[in-house]
Amino acid sequence: MKNVEYIIVGDGYAALFFAHQLMKHNQSFIIFSEGRKSASQVSAGIINPVVLKKFTTFWKAQEQIDFLKTTLHEIQSYTGKNYLIDAAIHRIFHDENEQKLWLKKSDNEELSAFLDKEFRHLGIVKNDFGTGKVDQSARLDVNNFFNDLFGYFENQSALVKEKFEYAKLNPSDSSYKNITFKHIVFCEGMGVKENPYFSEIQVNANKGHHIKVKLSKGIPANVTIKKKHFLFPLGNDLYFYGGTYDREQLHHHIDNSAVEQLVRGLSEFYPYDFEISDASFGFRPTVKDRRPIIGRHAEHKNMYVFNGLGARGILNGCYFSRSLYDFIENSIPLHEEISINRFNK
Repeated sequence: MKNVEYIIVGDGYAALFFAHQLMKHNQSFIIFSEGRKSASQVSAGIINPVVLKKFTTFWKAQEQIDFLKTTLHEIQSYTGKNYLIDAAIHRIFHDENEQKLWLKKSDNEELSAFLDKEFRHLGIVKNDFGTGKVDQSARLDVNNFFNDLFGYFENQSALVKEKFEYAKLNPSDSSYKNITFKHIVFCEGMGVKENPYFSEIQVNANKGHHIKVKLSKGIPANVTIKKKHFLFPLGNDLYFYGGTYDREQLHHHIDNSAVEQLVRGLSEFYPYDFEISDASFGFRPTVKDRRPIIGRHAEHKNMYVFNGLGARGILNGCYFSRSLYDFIENSIPLHEEISINRFNK
């Protein structure tokens, strides 16, 4: 039998950021990843403290940005790579009213650190009313982040590439197959619906499509352009454009209407020819109150869930991984707004 402090089930941001917390505190663990491309792994990797539809911010935005920077620096110490891409978001204004609203909101104490008051005009794309720069925004190098961390954990014998079999889990004696553990944490995204222990948690799928395109005229490497969706360079003459939001069409194949929506959106501000090289989708686990769902199983006290990260998977996954760790190891209560128990009231 192999003995570890933790089993982690999942292969997205929640799983990897929680694994990092365990590494920081010298806790032994095994991650079970079935090798599929999770919603996290096909995500845009946008790090953004502003809701760009209404020019508002969200709960603990500054704390989450600061904690992410610290965490990525810690991860760099063992992978040797920096995954933070300094490419600020430039939001294209639709009209003068949006310009005025941006300036008004930039005087708000919560938003002054994020909304740059100097408007800019970007070359190449159509932006007749200019753009607003989101300070402290950036991108994560998603592909290398996952490849390197999975590779590192595999070299540490902390990664098992197989589907987790719930039937072989014995919570009463804290064992799974030939492994004994102290705690097990499920970070499965929408896969949680197959989990007999947490299938009832209130997460809903939000399907997001994105396309990879070849542009006849490229955009600068150090910007992320946003109008309806995000556009930024991936390298090798490819660009990311996405993603959509769909709570209705939840089938497991490409939705042509979503691709058409993206083509229309890109054509609105990119006036040159482009060619689609690929289309992908993922299912974001979202919660009606836009907060993660974190907590302990009501009956099995060695069993936990970390889910519902939504469209802010990087920030939520990073910041609240510490909350879960402190809850388990230091008995620090979870904030009511993220606790699984909030739905029991």
